[in-house]
Amino acid sequence: MDKRPQKRRVDKRQIGLIGLAGLGGVFAALNLDEVEVNWILGTWDTPLIIVIAISTLLGAGLGYMAARRRRA
Repeated sequence: MDKRPQKRRVDKRQIGLIGLAGLGGVFAALNLDEVEVNWILGTWDTPLIIVIAISTLLGAGLGYMAARRRRA
């Protein structure tokens, strides 16, 4: 069985993830304004870059957990 196609697929996936991470970083860096956020424990003015970062991390974590559950 030839493993070359699988290796290429992994390389393309890694390149895609790096590209998306770069775009996400640029998007977050351009949004430095303060916004009022209603957190669970109260409401604070928070830089939008923090809100974007937290949302991205939560989404990635939930996506990872959902993908692991589907494989099992």
